[in-house]
Amino acid sequence: MFEKQIKIPSAAEIIAERPVPAELAAIKRERDKLAIDVITGKSDKFLVIVGPCSAHESAPVLEYVRRLGKLNERVKDRLVLVPRIYTAKPRTKGVGYKGMFSQPDPEHKENTLKGIRTIRDLLLAAIEESGLSAADEMLYPENYAYVEDLISYVTIGARSSENQMHRLVASGVELPVGIKNPMSGSIPVLINSIYAAQSSQVFKYHDWQVRTGGNPYAHAVLRGRVDNYGNDIPNYHYETVMQVLESYRNTEGSLHNPAVIIDANHSNSGKRHRQQIRIVEEVLQNRTYDKDFRNIVKGVMIESFLVEGCQEHDTVFGKSITDPCLGWDDTERLLLELANRV
Repeated sequence: MFEKQIKIPSAAEIIAERPVPAELAAIKRERDKLAIDVITGKSDKFLVIVGPCSAHESAPVLEYVRRLGKLNERVKDRLVLVPRIYTAKPRTKGVGYKGMFSQPDPEHKENTLKGIRTIRDLLLAAIEESGLSAADEMLYPENYAYVEDLISYVTIGARSSENQMHRLVASGVELPVGIKNPMSGSIPVLINSIYAAQSSQVFKYHDWQVRTGGNPYAHAVLRGRVDNYGNDIPNYHYETVMQVLESYRNTEGSLHNPAVIIDANHSNSGKRHRQQIRIVEEVLQNRTYDKDFRNIVKGVMIESFLVEGCQEHDTVFGKSITDPCLGWDDTERLLLELANRV
């Protein structure tokens, strides 16, 4: 049984309520191009998707993004910073807090319509106050239409990368889409997901049959894997990256823009947030050691917030209520070091 609770306007109606001002749209287009140029190899800058595990409240996220915008002025010659504003949070068992999209106040009941409007306000304010447009995860493919004019990078998570609808919608996105390896860690499945996203597709999307042109900017994200006993197995090491490179080569040119982003948290770190610093260090070492590694590894993902760690309830301003994150001071040091070494 489905109990109807709140009628949700279409994406077009919501966007008309909260349109993007021309000056902010211009900033977003510029940021889109910066990220695309990294993935295509036109730019040798390093892409860094960095921010909270989940954006559970607007005020601390905006404070974080303002700081990131100021830091960007110091590193923009070498790094492309994309704030991570993830508004839908997947849960392993499918219950509990699911992110701002459905629950704009984590201490109150779900209200998707309020969540959508809150997200658009947040993403607009982030661009205006920092000059940076965000990354978000496409957890629910149909929801992408509500934010497509406001973000510059899209992630498809490990639990979604084998899902056909995620692959189909990714094929119509005109931005870099980072597709994470599935929970099993299968590289062939990951390559198949990228192939589907890069291919033209015909399918039902919202109220239309649509045809997409394929997304040449879809690429691999290595986030570690989980074995049959629930153990985290990292896959950011040199050997796995070379396997991904070989898999790209085995497609005989049918895939465009071979690229890998290393997710420094999740199963790569075992969610031990401070290990992200060491993992990024190893990525930098391998980029120095091997030209092929350097050419295919285009960036990293880092989970970071104002205050280190995590908390069960939203009591400490700027501290994650989901996975633990690096604090701001460590993040700033890490990004400055990255800029000096890439």
